[in-house]
Amino acid sequence: MQDGIIRIGLIGAGANTKLRHIPGLREQEGVEIIAVANRSRESGAAVASEYEIPIVYDNWLELMESDEIDAVCVGTWPYMHRTLVMAALENDKHVLTEARMAMDAQEAHDMLDAARQFPHLVTQIVPAPQTLQVDQTVQEIIASGELGQLLALRLRVCDYHGRADRSDTFMNTEGHLHWRQNRDYSGYNIMGMGIWYEQLMRYVGPATKVMAMTRVFTNNRKDDNGIMRGVSVPDHVNVLCEFASGVQADLSWSTVTGMSTGSELWIFGSEGTLKLEGPPFDKVFVGKPGDTEFSVREIEESKRGKWQVEQDFINSIRNGAPVTHTPFDVGVQYMEFTEAVTRSAQSGQAIYLPL
Repeated sequence: MQDGIIRIGLIGAGANTKLRHIPGLREQEGVEIIAVANRSRESGAAVASEYEIPIVYDNWLELMESDEIDAVCVGTWPYMHRTLVMAALENDKHVLTEARMAMDAQEAHDMLDAARQFPHLVTQIVPAPQTLQVDQTVQEIIASGELGQLLALRLRVCDYHGRADRSDTFMNTEGHLHWRQNRDYSGYNIMGMGIWYEQLMRYVGPATKVMAMTRVFTNNRKDDNGIMRGVSVPDHVNVLCEFASGVQADLSWSTVTGMSTGSELWIFGSEGTLKLEGPPFDKVFVGKPGDTEFSVREIEESKRGKWQVEQDFINSIRNGAPVTHTPFDVGVQYMEFTEAVTRSAQSGQAIYLPL
């Protein structure tokens, strides 16, 4: 850092980078976004013009090798995350990478191993954001023993990724191939499965056993060039799993459950039940033996979390604050779960974690 200024380079300035990371980084004192590299120079130039970024690189390698840049924000699809993170570390740059962490568990392990070789550099994954408002309150309720022994967990997710109209939850056979439906770009990632598993780990820890069934109901879609492509990424997933904490879970994600909207999480204990529903996930519902309906648990404003990814990244660089949302070791755990789901569905067998 020169003159105390942290200079950022963007690689893959897509929708979330423009929505979240550019404004979030610019809110931080002593931070400048000085360069961008996209898949084409034309798209990079368009971003640079819109956001007044002074340097446009023809390719990401030129940006990585620049001595002017202290940190990199990776906004590409998962197929490039391992390559870009490894290059950032080898070029002595801090790195914030978009979720999901990688294509598969091996790539995630490679990234974690590399990060441990450069302990002076900050490595952070963009966290799962949906439950940030309620996370601390849920964690405190569980830790206090108010729910008693944790017994079971049920999650139902109506997944809207890749949809232009998020209110339409019926099977969509006409939509073009989205990158999340393209295994070449997304790897073992399926819908928002890894996002929700990351959030579940905040409450009940990691799973130890996974059994899954999946279906691809729309098995071909046209790509952006109008060419029909085969689809192997499921659009309906059912998972039974056990957690190290003793919780047994029933989880499902789907893009074909018409008229079903939003998501619901139930955590069942011997002395109480906790429920979250949304989006937005801004309330915590608790029920006890003898209750006929849930009561809403008050959330103190000081405990209501919020999106502060860019603030946390810069704070870790400048002050050495530990990364909590989300460190690479947690990313490895959710990538192992994600891969275990596909392995189980393909083999018809239970998969034990860690892999």
